[in-house]
Amino acid sequence: MDLTNRQVTMSALNFPTGRPIDLACLGRVAVDLYAQQYGSRLEDARSFQMYLGGSSGNLAFGVARLGLKSAMISRVGDEQMGHYLRAALEREGCDTSQLQTDPQRLTALVLLALKDRDNFPLLFMRENCADMALRADGISADFIAGCRALAVTGTHLSTPGTREAALTALGYARRHRVVRVLDIDYRPVLWGLTPRGAGANRYLPDASVTQRLQQVLGEFDLLVGTEEEFLIAGGVPHQLMASLQAVRQHSQAVLVVKRGALGCCVIEGALPARIEDAPGYPGEHVEVLNVLGAGDAFLAGLLTGLLQGRDWAEATRIANACGAIVVSRHACSASMPTPAELAHWFSGQRNPKVDADRQLAHLHRVTVARQRWDKLCVMAFDHRSQFYELAREAGAAEERIQRLKLLLVRAAEQVERSQQLQGQIGVLIDGGAYGSDALAQATGRGWWVGRPVELPGSRPLRFDGTRSIGSALVHWPTEQVVKCLVHYHPDDPVDLRLAQEQTVLELWQATRASGNELLLELIPPCLQPPADAGPQTHASAEDEVVLRAVKRFYNLGVKPEWWKLAPMRPEGWSRLAALIAERDSHCRGAVILGLNQPLAYLADSFRAATDPVVKGFMVGRTLWAQAALQWLRGQIDDQALTDAVADNFARLVQAWQQRLDSPANTSIPTTTEA
Repeated sequence: MDLTNRQVTMSALNFPTGRPIDLACLGRVAVDLYAQQYGSRLEDARSFQMYLGGSSGNLAFGVARLGLKSAMISRVGDEQMGHYLRAALEREGCDTSQLQTDPQRLTALVLLALKDRDNFPLLFMRENCADMALRADGISADFIAGCRALAVTGTHLSTPGTREAALTALGYARRHRVVRVLDIDYRPVLWGLTPRGAGANRYLPDASVTQRLQQVLGEFDLLVGTEEEFLIAGGVPHQLMASLQAVRQHSQAVLVVKRGALGCCVIEGALPARIEDAPGYPGEHVEVLNVLGAGDAFLAGLLTGLLQGRDWAEATRIANACGAIVVSRHACSASMPTPAELAHWFSGQRNPKVDADRQLAHLHRVTVARQRWDKLCVMAFDHRSQFYELAREAGAAEERIQRLKLLLVRAAEQVERSQQLQGQIGVLIDGGAYGSDALAQATGRGWWVGRPVELPGSRPLRFDGTRSIGSALVHWPTEQVVKCLVHYHPDDPVDLRLAQEQTVLELWQATRASGNELLLELIPPCLQPPADAGPQTHASAEDEVVLRAVKRFYNLGVKPEWWKLAPMRPEGWSRLAALIAERDSHCRGAVILGLNQPLAYLADSFRAATDPVVKGFMVGRTLWAQAALQWLRGQIDDQALTDAVADNFARLVQAWQQRLDSPANTSIPTTTEA
């Protein structure tokens, strides 16, 4: 499309500028429960995965993910599912100030399955649900006045209460020159036209629905729908052009007709004789896994492009790409692409088979909104054999270790408060008999929480308690980071090295499927320094081994979110930063391990770790070994234990915070330990 047409198009929609909200979305927001068994009927599904859903919720989510400021105007229940939806939207950057809370009704649920390429059974559980109780008197004229565009879902024109709410919002929008968009969003079951089990039905002619839609078509500047949705809006069954003519009699809005794999067409003003004669924009050719949510992704991309000032060719290109990416993935909202994914998509370097594009999958994982950890102070007590030996040395019952680890959580709480470490504190805790209670206490409170998978001391690496790590991770909370310690040297004998690498690759794939982040802890077997080598030469040689090991795993395609490494010289950290920038610029960074070194040693080593790639430390026995032994012997009580451990932890936190105030060492401090 040339510049002249672009100017006409943009002025025709005339989005206002200088307002805090780009797009407000009024309509359905629900919890989607997707069957995890592909090829299964809904009634045969064994397990489900939870996502944010609902056409308007997906739209608000997708636009926010693409970098614009969206807002949700809807209603959720005052219960766990409503809290989940609110948090999911806020995490993505969506404004939820207009998301009403219903004290009586439950949040809507939808059950979905992926039977085959053409069948996607779904069951709407929306009987008297919260979003269909959206109240007109809760719509804020001042808030609408601060929006550039308002998108309304057709479902909310189906009942008197939600229709009043939608028309109220549209009236405010018209008064304040907000561009008004209708997503026709026709689901016959939501208009009460089919049995409840027929949620997958996309089209059923109904004169009453057509009449109710046509009564409000003139309120909109942009109408978006599939061919079937324009059939219901126009009211001429099976005749698209006649239906579009009927729509045009009620509205002079721009019409965007979604045509699936064919892409879309855009009609401004007079209608052509045939749909093929309308300005068309081709779709992307991809293998379909799941069409559910594709239309929402399309609209998110389209409105993002238009609101950014792009012409129809550019905006529909983004829209078609967003739809294509989502149909190749499992979910609706969670499958929405990020700007980084779109940049890769349009780079000419993508794999034509979307699900085989490793870089696209990686970008989808690491460029979505996620909690920042710019500084991380972690107490590690995921140890198992070491705690057993402490109990044995103290002559204490092994069962006391469980209580001991709960007290270490309490010590971490003390330091979080005393050092004001909210959003910067973490723990490493095992999930077995010793640490399961402590792990449960630490999870869900906003801490960084890591959990080990390695069998202690195993070389080659084996997993603790399972031969199928992927099956085990199914039962982990997503927030728990998978920590794996590998005793690895790049010059290990070939058989040993390959065995180690294959196990790490298995773990890498498992975490990509489960959604858990991965922390890879590399500890090369001790090097023997040459007889004539000084401490700096030896330290430099150790750093070189670690860097070679990191590079080797990058060569294998392993891109963990975190590296946990022994202290290095400043040059070593700088070289690590350069390697990470080259191989995976979205890596979270590195943390320093302790290896039971004295506090003074660790504090000295911190002063060499000034490169921003080093986010903090994860230290264990240095903090708690002595106090734990005394507690197990009955020499100190619970409070004395937690105070002693908290004091050590606080001292290490302070050393980390003060490291930039002292000159960096040229080498790590000497120690007698390996």
